[in-house]
Amino acid sequence: MSYGAVLAAVARHLAAAYPDAPPTALAAAAGARPDPFRVLVSTIISTRTKDTVTAVASGRLLDAAPDARRLARMTEARIARLIYPAGFYRTKAANLRATARLLIERHDGGVPPGMDDLLTLPGVGRKVANLVRGLAFGLDAICVDTHVHRISNRLGWVATRDPAGTEQALMRKLPRRFWIVVNDLMVRWGQSVCTPLSPRCSGCPVVRLCPRRGVTRTR
Repeated sequence: MSYGAVLAAVARHLAAAYPDAPPTALAAAAGARPDPFRVLVSTIISTRTKDTVTAVASGRLLDAAPDARRLARMTEARIARLIYPAGFYRTKAANLRATARLLIERHDGGVPPGMDDLLTLPGVGRKVANLVRGLAFGLDAICVDTHVHRISNRLGWVATRDPAGTEQALMRKLPRRFWIVVNDLMVRWGQSVCTPLSPRCSGCPVVRLCPRRGVTRTR
């Protein structure tokens, strides 16, 4: 199976079906000239939060605190108010403030590109770190969330039990030129076509290339 052919077909379908769709909240946060701090903050907020909520919540916070030093001076209560109703907003407020302080103490207020450094920041796991590395620094990284994990297994690209295993398997199989884009495409695809339950296989342009592993019911 050609990975490029599948991703290209998905991209064409999404462009045709949603011509006026805005970029994802995280892509919008990155902007034309990515600001690593904006990407990091937005990505931390995005965990278990809808794109539309992430965009508004991160916009409010970043308008008030566009850099680590101003974020570190905020109280957790104010951060929480600004990012509400993002999921787990109180926990994220604590993590964001602590992260800002660590950025100042260890990295002069900047965001490090290294995986090990990013993983020391509160609220940053491999998913968040890979998104920051890919979106903010243009580094080859595969961000595996629930959509990437589910769809990669359905397509037969991998046979894994969890996102961590999927990340490692995709790194071995997927050409590096697709690493950064695969998350954005599969998130949109997973929300609109290849849904968790009863995917819309009748309208899928890559259905003939998909073994539909684990799928028991379709539309």
